[in-house]
Amino acid sequence: MRVYEVLPGNWDLAGATFVADGVNFCCFSRYATRVELLLFDRDDSPQPFQMITLDPRIHRTFFFWHLLVKDLPDGIFYGWRMDGPSNTRESGGRFDPHKLLLDPWCTTVSNRLWERRRACQAGDNVAQSMRSQVVRDHYDWEGDCHCTIPLTDAVIYELHVAGFTQHPSAQVTHPGTFCGFIDKIPYLQELGITHVELLPIMAFDVQDVPPKTAHLGLSNYWGYSTHSFFAPHPNYSVDPQRARDEFRDLVKALHRAGIGVILDVVFNHTAEGGADGPLINFKGIGNEVFYHLDLLDRSRYRDYTGCGNTFNCNHPLVTRYLIDCLHYWAHEMHVDGFRFDLASAMARGEDGNPQHHAPVLWSIELSPELGRAHIIAEAWDAAGLYQVGDFPGFRWAEWNGRYRDVIRAFVRGDGGLIAEIATRIAGSSDLYEVRGRRPANSVNFVTCHDGFTLHDLVSYNQKQNQANGENNLDGHNHNLSWNCGIEGATTDPVIRALRQRQAMNFMAILMLSQGVPMMLSGDEILHTKNGNNNTYCQNNALSWFDWNQLDQQQMMREFTRGMIALRRRHATLRRRWFLTGKPDAPGRLPDIRWHGVDLDKPAWDSTTSQLLAFTLAGIAEAEEHLHVILNMSSVGQRCAIPDIPGRSWWRAVDTADQRPLLALGEQAPVHGNRIAVAARSVVVLEARV
Repeated sequence: MRVYEVLPGNWDLAGATFVADGVNFCCFSRYATRVELLLFDRDDSPQPFQMITLDPRIHRTFFFWHLLVKDLPDGIFYGWRMDGPSNTRESGGRFDPHKLLLDPWCTTVSNRLWERRRACQAGDNVAQSMRSQVVRDHYDWEGDCHCTIPLTDAVIYELHVAGFTQHPSAQVTHPGTFCGFIDKIPYLQELGITHVELLPIMAFDVQDVPPKTAHLGLSNYWGYSTHSFFAPHPNYSVDPQRARDEFRDLVKALHRAGIGVILDVVFNHTAEGGADGPLINFKGIGNEVFYHLDLLDRSRYRDYTGCGNTFNCNHPLVTRYLIDCLHYWAHEMHVDGFRFDLASAMARGEDGNPQHHAPVLWSIELSPELGRAHIIAEAWDAAGLYQVGDFPGFRWAEWNGRYRDVIRAFVRGDGGLIAEIATRIAGSSDLYEVRGRRPANSVNFVTCHDGFTLHDLVSYNQKQNQANGENNLDGHNHNLSWNCGIEGATTDPVIRALRQRQAMNFMAILMLSQGVPMMLSGDEILHTKNGNNNTYCQNNALSWFDWNQLDQQQMMREFTRGMIALRRRHATLRRRWFLTGKPDAPGRLPDIRWHGVDLDKPAWDSTTSQLLAFTLAGIAEAEEHLHVILNMSSVGQRCAIPDIPGRSWWRAVDTADQRPLLALGEQAPVHGNRIAVAARSVVVLEARV
């Protein structure tokens, strides 16, 4: 390889940027005393073809190190090496001049040679390092635009990009990739979802698992171990050097299908772990800037995430870095929204205490460039900060953990929850209305990637995580589940039928609630993980979407599709403002009436009641009114139904029936003023002329 001429370059172009004369490189490091740029012709080159030592008199401006490599071609790989203070206890610095570091701003990364173990040890790891790559951007979006569906009208489908097509039954050309995902978009259209929420697709360390787990041959599957926030994960691409464009192809295809893209982003911690973790990028560039450190002993990390470190999101430079990252994904990658993992960790100031005016959160909220992006917080962290209903800002939606917990308890048969069930189904006004927020601030869910699947929620009382190699100590113990009488798999037809009904009850309640419903991929086909509620390391059939189940679980799949369609057909289930119990306009019905077995007599104060009913008025004059009965008790009831002058009631949903959901032309009229509601069932009636 030729030796390339080096010029001073510019400090205001972070990362590797093609300019007129070549490629400008720039990286931040406040305390580095010696900086080198290493250039490689391939991602598996054992040694660089050129090493450039930067002269601080020429190549440093403020705390930015920069240079221009003249005429450097597209596709070259590179990395930084930095030396500086290593008196970690006092300064917090962890400089190691032997470690090759990724560029935090790189948009393409290779992990082909990566050995995490080597990066944790002292000494040179160049031959076992990850590499950043210089890639010229010339993508043709072909007129693609962002999805414009508001959260009010959204049905979110949480899924794992690779796991969606990794199973042999997927029968795609490139399983486990962005390209393979494209082949399955018609399935999502048929199901009726409006947005996919993708588990982390930013480049992460697949080797970041506990030693006992690694000894079993398991790896990091979920992806909550990010190291490069601007780069798509290379393992999800057919050609890792085209990972960025292959992800764009997926976004473009989803948009053409009318489906929005929400990314699960992990800004609360990184793959570098704690004091014994590897040097990948941030630790070796500015450990004292990028991480929360103990003020008395700066060799120790403050860990609010349970992952060894916490990203110092409210340091001015880190805030700017994260905002630039979101702008990049929104504008250069056409992403429609972001879900922030353990977002409450991002609310902590540099002293570790929560800040209601946390700069990074308000910068996201008020950024004009992100004004049309959905922003969703997992409003808690692993150190006890729980902010559901009180997350900083106004535009932020939140994963509503209180909705999840009370709905689980209600459906399994707990009594005395009627008042809170009504509040959660009505959009959780107690959490959001007082601060001027709306029902769409509540993202309702019963299951997600973290915890039991819907099948396992109705099949297991206890988690079964032995396969993870952590002696079943990992994962949640508080699952609020009920196995319907037998733990785990069974051939008992009565138990199996009850479990399916309970699963349909959960799905029905989710789709009948005000707010934004989010469902877990695979719940519509009753995917089981055999009771494992923490499959973060299970990159195998335990986690993968099994396409064989589409036919075997046709009833549940059709029920899910039908409930989504019913929700999208009724604007009254997607209200922009909270219900009041009063008419929307003179001469109209009250927007909602609450009932028990008898009309207008909900059991608010009962400590044992397991039944709630309500009547929702249609918003438009022609829209059908809805009457919903939720009977989670072990006995059937004959429940009163209201008389609507000029309209008749038609049975649309009955989870206890052999045909639990009926299309408009198949529904039967309901006669009389009472209706039989079976034990542990949901009934939905539609009133039309």
